[in-house]
Parts: sequence; structure tokens; C-alpha cells
Amino acid sequence: MNLTPDILLRGYSIGIFPMADHREVDDIFWVDPQRRGIMPLNGFHLSRSLARRLRHETYQITTDVDFSGVVEGCADRSETWINAEIHRHYLQLHQDGHAHSLEVWDGPDLVGGVYGVVLGAAFFGESMFSRRTDASKIALAYLVDRLNQAGFTLFDTQFLTEHLASLGGIEISRADYRRRLEQAIGLSADFTKPQLPSAQDVIQRNTQTS
Repeated sequence: MNLTPDILLRGYSIGIFPMADHREVDDIFWVDPQRRGIMPLNGFHLSRSLARRLRHETYQITTDVDFSGVVEGCADRSETWINAEIHRHYLQLHQDGHAHSLEVWDGPDLVGGVYGVVLGAAFFGESMFSRRTDASKIALAYLVDRLNQAGFTLFDTQFLTEHLASLGGIEISRADYRRRLEQAIGLSADFTKPQLPSAQDVIQRNTQTS
């Protein structure tokens, strides 16, 4: 596939996304699931144990500080769909303002994060990783809060995993997803606009909406 950042954005706009079978494989293919995973922005499940961790951990949260590091963290596993070409194109999307990351730091160490692509008021979550207990859950809690504050209406997670389901993720039909997608990309949202909230703000707002 002759992939470019523009082709990537076109794919997302019509409801498909690219994957590779493995890090070492050059071939990239488009995926169009019959059942689509999404995270309802008013339905994130903030458990009591996660709320306690948010209150007591000393992690630092940033956005767009180490996009490449987050992609590398997501690819650093035995099985990954992120090959060198995909990594390169997402870096370009980030430089062009179409892809963003949220990082979780323990001192100088990047211990968790999530990244995705933005079109209108749709955020297409690509992948996340964790090198500390609950670091990916913390990243998602801050991300959902940010998407709400920034005016997003759709958080696409591509597939529904047990991990995402435990946090409030659901599965919808392809047709339902495309209706929501068409509405979302016709709206505007700004991932970069909200200020970083305190842990207490994240807890309070997610408790109010869950």
C-alpha cells in the first residue's frame, strides 16, 4: 500500500484504519470492523481503586511532549501492528497537528501513555501502553477528561478489549459508528486547548458523568 498522511486521514474519515501484521512486516492493510469499539465520553468507569491511585500517585501528566516515545512504548511488545512505516507516518501526522499523545511520567521515566488521530470532534485512539500498575488506566482517565473539556463527541477505540470494557467501553455496529463519525467530523474540537487538570478535577468530572 502506498500510504501517505493524507491517505491515512481519508481512511479515518470514512471509518477505516491501517494495521500491519507485525513490526517486521512491510505490508499494511485497512481494517473495517463489523463491530466497533468506542468509549462513551459520558460513560468512563472510574473505579474506587483507580480514584485512590489518582489521588495518591505522584505521576506527572503531559500532552504532546514525547509523541514518538509513546508510539515506541505502544510498539514495545511481542506482538504489535505498528511497523516502521506506520510509525513514520504517525510522526508526520503529529507534526502536522493531526495526531496527539498523552504521557504518564514517573520522574524522568515515561511509564504510560496513549496516542491517537484527530478529525473534527472525533478522536481515534490508536494504542496505549503501561510500564507501571494502572498507568494506562490513568492515561485514559486524563484523556477522557481532556476530550470532554475540548469538545470532542466521539472516542473511537477500534476494538473492544476486556481492559476497555472494564473502563466503560462498548461495542456498536458499523452503521451506528459511521453515523456517529459523520456527525463528529463535521464539528470542531481542540485537543490542545484545555489546561492540564488536577487529579481531583479528573475524579470529580468522571464521577459526575459515569
